[in-house]
Amino acid sequence: MKLLANSIFTKAEIEQFRNDTIGCTYVNHLNNAGAALMPNVVTDAITAHIKLEAEIGGYEAAAAKADAIAEFYELAARLINTKPGNIAFTASATDSYIRALSAIPFVAGDIILTDCDDYISNQLHFLSLKKRFGVDIVHIKNAAAGGVDLADLEAKLYELKPRLLAITHIPTNSGLVQPVNQIAAIYAKYSQESGDKTWYILDACQSAGQMKLDVQQLQCDFLSATNRKFLRGPRGSGFLYISDKALQGRLEPLFIDMRGARWTEKGQYEQQPDAKRFEDWEFAYATVVGSAEAIRYCLAIGEDRIWQQVKQLSAYLRTRLASIPNVRMLDKGPELSSSVTFTVANSSAEYLVKRFLQHNINVVSSYREFAVIDFDQKQVEWAIRVSPHYYNTVDELDALVDCLAGF
Repeated sequence: MKLLANSIFTKAEIEQFRNDTIGCTYVNHLNNAGAALMPNVVTDAITAHIKLEAEIGGYEAAAAKADAIAEFYELAARLINTKPGNIAFTASATDSYIRALSAIPFVAGDIILTDCDDYISNQLHFLSLKKRFGVDIVHIKNAAAGGVDLADLEAKLYELKPRLLAITHIPTNSGLVQPVNQIAAIYAKYSQESGDKTWYILDACQSAGQMKLDVQQLQCDFLSATNRKFLRGPRGSGFLYISDKALQGRLEPLFIDMRGARWTEKGQYEQQPDAKRFEDWEFAYATVVGSAEAIRYCLAIGEDRIWQQVKQLSAYLRTRLASIPNVRMLDKGPELSSSVTFTVANSSAEYLVKRFLQHNINVVSSYREFAVIDFDQKQVEWAIRVSPHYYNTVDELDALVDCLAGF
């Protein structure tokens, strides 16, 4: 196994990560921004809970594993530096985002202020709100180096006083890491001076598990995350952070159910006091215990170490890909994430993905409709996204590069 000169992890550590991950035996998995390979401890927890449900019943299994289920909230809170009562379990980052978005008290003429590199589903949500409720969508200009122009963000906040500020920490397609700490400072100052009209949702779909997150520092009112990506948890699981400010402001999802509220009288109900008000009664408890194990595994390794390794691997890959004729690198930003995006002249996304699969290499294609603003600025119709994680090896990255060079 070849190591980078400045590798954060030793050969023995990387071998242990791979031994912990059965999928590494079968594939060169470089689609971690889609869904990472789960560690064996995660799949073991999930299958054990499903087996228990089969043996004693679903409700009874949840009751028997109440302590393990409660651990999810404690571990997720530790992951982002908050309290368990500020965490809601959800089915995905999009599910989290919708629940937060539905809690914002929009009226006609309200403004959503967002970045130009937002996740496709978020933009579709905004357009739906515009069509249904008459809100306006305003985009923050991008800086020359990529990412939001902080001066334009600050000016638009004070000028427009939007109902919602929505930022995607790491977009799907551009490798970009938004300057969220500077955004937090601007938003905190604005909120202190301008009251509480504006709410702030941070989409951490790609950043949770890839880097350390601290909601106290990020100053967001909501943070949405998924567990299937860099946290290496199961599909069908995510979580939503709801700040004390939002809870005390009595924000609630549009369709609150019996998990989130008590039906106290014929014509009224009472909210749950904590983040449980953003949950539904029914979800797959096997994914809850699996997600707890995934977060535990991440925390044991250390988010800072993971982030440094991921940055080194992706930087190495960008350098090697850039040396191949006809390859055009698409990543842009003062800080770049695991997501490495590129296009190839005289080829197609479908052809490339299929050829990589023939060599047991997992990547994913992305298209203009997934990121209209970003792709139009770059004048491309498609891209290939490669997203290494800390358990990937230099040999696996070299195999992808060699494979592409040989097409």
